[in-house]
Amino acid sequence: MQIGPLTFDGPVVMGILNVTPDSFSDGGRFHERDAALRQAETMLADGAAILDVGGESTRPGAADVPVGEELDRVVPVIEALQTLTDVPVSVDTSKPEVMRDAVAAGAALINDVRALRAPGALAAAADLAVAVCLMHMQGEPRTMQREPVYDDVVRDVTGFLRERLAACENAGIDPGRVILDPGFGFGKNHAHNVALLANLRELAALGRPVLVGLSRKSTLGALTGRDTADRLAASIAAATVAVLNGATIVRAHDVAATVDAVRIARAIIDAGP
Repeated sequence: MQIGPLTFDGPVVMGILNVTPDSFSDGGRFHERDAALRQAETMLADGAAILDVGGESTRPGAADVPVGEELDRVVPVIEALQTLTDVPVSVDTSKPEVMRDAVAAGAALINDVRALRAPGALAAAADLAVAVCLMHMQGEPRTMQREPVYDDVVRDVTGFLRERLAACENAGIDPGRVILDPGFGFGKNHAHNVALLANLRELAALGRPVLVGLSRKSTLGALTGRDTADRLAASIAAATVAVLNGATIVRAHDVAATVDAVRIARAIIDAGP
């Protein structure tokens, strides 16, 4: 499977490396560069095929981070990772300035929760010869979970991503560089998230690889009654279902267990008709 400069032989796991003080699950644990690199080494040993470095929390209610501060968080880590591994590094950002400097530092994927809608983001991505992930989000992080409403969440999310894929192509971005993400938990209630997971093949039918991020999210807590730190089993179940329903990339905190789940799901797919 070829996605711009990225090559994979099947579904893979993206390890989450938050270099922020306030992410919903591991905020502050890997904020310092050396701690982030130690966590990266652990995720690589556990089988991560991509490392996703983020310098701005997008949890519900999160505050904006200035460009300079986000650059100071992510660029040194991305640069250091280039000496540590050949595994591709993703930058989780919506800011065109961060996209450009992160790619200059070695990032091979732009993972944008705003689907390149920020001013200048589409042009920046068009200029950079890297893969791009377009995510659906209703609203903004500060307000996105205040009673989100859809006519039909699967149809609406799929239609939005179809339109963003077309916008990328019109801007000169090869569709072969694009990954799609339905944005679990980004302006969706628990029923919306379950419907998207159950119908993920409708998004995969757009013909682009699908990335899913369900790891430790609140919907899993609502379904199981467990706190964030106790959602490993639920995260693994969701990852397995996602791959069986067409996901190509699973974004996860718990890499080793998720890699095992993806391997099982892939074996089932390979053994099928």
